[in-house]
Amino acid sequence: MTRRENQLWRACTSILVGKAASADGSVLIGRNEDSKPAWPKHFRQMAAPARYTFTSKDTGFTIDLKHPGVRYTATPEWTEEYGVFAEDGINGYGVAMSATESAYANPRVLAYDPLNPKGIGEEAMVTVVLPYIHSAREGVQRLGRIVSQYGTSESNGILFADQNEAWYMETGSGHHWVAQRIPDDAYAVVANELSIETIDFSDTEQFMWSAGIADFAADHHLWERHTPFVFRTIFGTNDAADATYNWPRVVAGQRHLTPSAGAQFGETDRPFIMHPDRPIQVDDAMAVLADHYEQTPYDPASSSPTAHQYRPISLPNTQESHVLQLRPGVDNSIAGLHWLAMGVAAESVYVPFYAGITDTPADYQQGALPYSPDSAYWRYKLLGVLADRDFGRNKKALQNLQDDLLAEHLRLIEKTDQTLAASTDPRALVTAASNEAAALARTAVDKQIAAFITAATKDSPLRFQFDPNL
Repeated sequence: MTRRENQLWRACTSILVGKAASADGSVLIGRNEDSKPAWPKHFRQMAAPARYTFTSKDTGFTIDLKHPGVRYTATPEWTEEYGVFAEDGINGYGVAMSATESAYANPRVLAYDPLNPKGIGEEAMVTVVLPYIHSAREGVQRLGRIVSQYGTSESNGILFADQNEAWYMETGSGHHWVAQRIPDDAYAVVANELSIETIDFSDTEQFMWSAGIADFAADHHLWERHTPFVFRTIFGTNDAADATYNWPRVVAGQRHLTPSAGAQFGETDRPFIMHPDRPIQVDDAMAVLADHYEQTPYDPASSSPTAHQYRPISLPNTQESHVLQLRPGVDNSIAGLHWLAMGVAAESVYVPFYAGITDTPADYQQGALPYSPDSAYWRYKLLGVLADRDFGRNKKALQNLQDDLLAEHLRLIEKTDQTLAASTDPRALVTAASNEAAALARTAVDKQIAAFITAATKDSPLRFQFDPNL
């Protein structure tokens, strides 16, 4: 298996939204974690780590964590055989992180700064960064120091957010990286390619980078001094695989949020930073992550001859999809929202969990191979598998389920927020509310599963028209 094929095994789509671009002033970061069609995830409130030495089961990367950390939500794998892969969460300081968006560096760059097979990779990033950071900016700085010192085994994109800022960081080679602050009135959609454009080395408020990156690029004839330092051109790729696998997803996201820009399928040079036509709601971010080119000839659920021309955003390989919402006017260590859809975003439901939850529902901590009915992951996968039997017929029921639960969850959040400020035990309050949100979804989804099963009983290939008089 080539390095690129190996990274495609974990291929995702991400969205970042600045606070002035969102409808309620929230900073949003979200991502689909894509891997295998059946590879369960759990959802946990991870305990604050003490001082310890971390060693990655994936790459062997080792680091002494000399200071205690704080609690954080996370979606680890069902098995630790290959490592933790904590992936996404909000910590006890109200900072969010999602890692990673797999990407690819070009061979020219890797010739002079190769990836380090024993460096930090996706498996370790959330575990050794999120418990220790007080802001999104600090997250970039901490991970940047680790990459520069230890090297990285992969090219990746990493999302950070706090109440005021969203940052997107990209590792472009073994030790070099850049990061850009998403402007408050803007958003970005990213799909498995290095995406950051021009780095302004005079603007340290909006950009960060590894020491010596400009000299590295110039000395190896990758960049001509005194010309724009376009990171994705110098370090990234833009080939036939990007044209079918990556760029169409960026186009789809931009068509959702900025239809006036006229993005067209087939384009392979869309801007990284975009401005929305209207304020972005949290469910707009969810809709981007659930997109499969509906109402286009490229929808894989259609019978169009081009139905499978492009890789969609939402596909069966999604383990979980999340939107991390850092809200204005609240303590996001308690009241930040970890919206989580287990399984395929287009066929699942985003359930809101407060960041201050003391423990997650039992079914979110269950699930292995093979299927078991006590697992939240498998409940939502079952919903999708049943919907897939006749997706054209079942998609309306799925949409109604998602819409009804979104409304119920938003009402629950409003009710909880109204009592939160006066609560003497806010963590107990948000834990109860999170459990209620999960229960609402569980009940509705089980009802829909029952309806799908009942309807499917008449679809057997063994069916025969009975004489009603017999």
